[in-house]
Amino acid sequence: MVAIIDFCKENGRLSLEKRFIQHGTCSVYKHSVNVALMSLIIADMFSIRVDCSSLLRGAILHDYFLYDWHSHKGFPCTHGFTHPFRALKNAKEDFLLNAREVDIIVHHMFPLVPIPPFTKEGWIVCLADKICAVYETFFARASARRE
Repeated sequence: MVAIIDFCKENGRLSLEKRFIQHGTCSVYKHSVNVALMSLIIADMFSIRVDCSSLLRGAILHDYFLYDWHSHKGFPCTHGFTHPFRALKNAKEDFLLNAREVDIIVHHMFPLVPIPPFTKEGWIVCLADKICAVYETFFARASARRE
């Protein structure tokens, strides 16, 4: 996983994600790493055979929209509907993507974006994204306040 993250940092704009908050106090970068780790845990827990490289690259790039969605020009509510397509556009500018990676990026917001993932990897990242978002929004913030 570290090799994939390093590749994305060196050959793309992944490091920009550290500037932007995703959920609670968690950066988009940290959220993407969390989703990649959770995706591996889910695949392992349920013994799902996956294309590990595509799973990790798709998870790392699923929120590759590269802007602060809290202060974005568009109405903030639209971010949930539109950011998968901005993430895909940015990812295609920086990387060669395979069909699984495209599926992961475009469909990770199902059911908000109404077309579900077509691949096992897409479903896993979709689920991992929801799990991480809930934790980062509610539980990580609460535990940070107690420290």
